[in-house]
Amino acid sequence: MIDVSGLTKSYGKGGVMTEVLKGVDLQVNAGEFVAIMGSSGSGKSTLLNILGFLDRQSTGSYRFEGAGLSQADDDTLSALRNQKIGFVFQQFHLLERANALRNVMLPLLYAEGDSAQDEARAARALEAVGLATRAHHRPGELSGGEQQRVAIARALVNDPALILADEPTGNLDSKSGGEILDIFEKLHAAGRTIVLVTHDSAVAARADRIVRLEDGRIGPAHTSNRGEAPIERASGPAPPAPGHRRRHRAA
Repeated sequence: MIDVSGLTKSYGKGGVMTEVLKGVDLQVNAGEFVAIMGSSGSGKSTLLNILGFLDRQSTGSYRFEGAGLSQADDDTLSALRNQKIGFVFQQFHLLERANALRNVMLPLLYAEGDSAQDEARAARALEAVGLATRAHHRPGELSGGEQQRVAIARALVNDPALILADEPTGNLDSKSGGEILDIFEKLHAAGRTIVLVTHDSAVAARADRIVRLEDGRIGPAHTSNRGEAPIERASGPAPPAPGHRRRHRAA
């Protein structure tokens, strides 16, 4: 699904530039659950933003589902982002004046579909994260864990091929964070591809594979979390895709 080669990213203007990513190679197969782990400033959020077409690399290539996107225009990337990718962030980014159902429906507004069908899809997405009875509550009436569930439902409503999560438990207590990770595991078990960024080793341990990012570079090795032998570093071939699973459709 994802094939990144020689990826670099620099910020700045004039003669002062900061190199955040320094030649990253990474492959992610469809159906994988991958954790990108690193300390603050390692470049992991920058990498996730590039994978989700929220930012562009400075140099290097990015192929998504076999298509080269390095030269794609903004309209193409926006359409792919809306149709193919669901985002979950540390901050929930919910509209305070809208209830949970309306917040989940937001990505559907760009598709100009049928409003009744959109509402039904959003309701099913909320049901998938255990919030069917809270659909008409506003964010201020929900706990932090419930707000993050709404954000996950919003990420699912367009039935994306890929879910990108940036520190999704960072603002939650351990109990709520564990419940959110349980949802990610269930989505993965149903066939979703998930790439999750974290600095927390306990969170990363929920994934099938850990990619360590250090000072903008992939670390010397990956770690398996299933009691298997260590697998190849990111610059080598990706591990075999997991066995076929029927895709879960939240919408």
